[in-house]
Amino acid sequence: MVTTPLLPSDYLDLVSPLRAGADLRGRIESVHPETGDAATIVIRPGRGWRGHTAGQYVRIGVDVDGVRLWRAYSVTSPTDRQDGRVTITVKAIPDGKVSNHLVRRTKPGTLIQLDQATGDFVLPQAKPAKVLYLTAGSGITPVMGMLRDTEFDDVVMVHSAPQPQDVIFRNELHDLVADKKLRLTELHTDTDGILDIASLDELVPDWTERETWACGPAGLLDAAEKHWTEHGVQERLHTERFRPSIVVAGDGGEVTFSTTGKTVDADGATPLLDVGEEAGVLMPSGCRMGICFGCVTPLKTGAVRDLRTGEITEAEPGVLIQTCVSAAAGPCDIER
Repeated sequence: MVTTPLLPSDYLDLVSPLRAGADLRGRIESVHPETGDAATIVIRPGRGWRGHTAGQYVRIGVDVDGVRLWRAYSVTSPTDRQDGRVTITVKAIPDGKVSNHLVRRTKPGTLIQLDQATGDFVLPQAKPAKVLYLTAGSGITPVMGMLRDTEFDDVVMVHSAPQPQDVIFRNELHDLVADKKLRLTELHTDTDGILDIASLDELVPDWTERETWACGPAGLLDAAEKHWTEHGVQERLHTERFRPSIVVAGDGGEVTFSTTGKTVDADGATPLLDVGEEAGVLMPSGCRMGICFGCVTPLKTGAVRDLRTGEITEAEPGVLIQTCVSAAAGPCDIER
């Protein structure tokens, strides 16, 4: 009665937001620039944090201009960091609300929401004799978590970025090279062009013998998957896609989020997960790749198109859709 309409826990959140038993949160303690458009965010997680495995990602909820938006970022700190902090490294993308906010506007002391770390892009318990990391752009972030966490006797990295100053973690990578803990081939696409996957025969002659972890743009991963399959070693390739490959886009339409009463216009190429988040609708999600099914939501009316296959799903009783890989294919009503 004393605290109504709030609960005692609401007051505890003000005093000790990272306490055990509270919703999982984190406090941003510092922001370290990595390149002109990338920064590492140091986070002190709440007591409910269960740790991570190198290569995994974490979803964070950030309040931007009064709207809570959720995004997933790879954890770039080692699993045994002594101070218990974790780091994510964020690259600001054009028109990216959350990424630009984190890189350019976030101040130490900011509280964010956290999910537990998840993801299957991880190293095996039995260490491979030979390792290849194939990365480009911000695709280096989960791999950097692996490099910081686990040493191998024979590890090679082929990394692409537009120019030398665009290589995230460049100084640390070259320190590893100097210490003979890494063999690095650094490609600059502005001058060298995009990596021709066939050139691996020259860059890494024994690539077929190596357990490989690849992360980067869809074009690189598509080419790698085809190349490894053609050589019969597809089981040695492990990939991480930050976004699904969009095959077909529908016509879009008016999207109604019936639970919250919000209606917005959506194009046929934007996942409904992003549409909802932009509209301020609380949209549960996980991997954003159609793998974890954390974003499954009832489709009440209308139709949606699967951005991976172009397949149309029409509403009928009990139909569920994955909002991270579905776009509006005409007017539709999502139960959120």
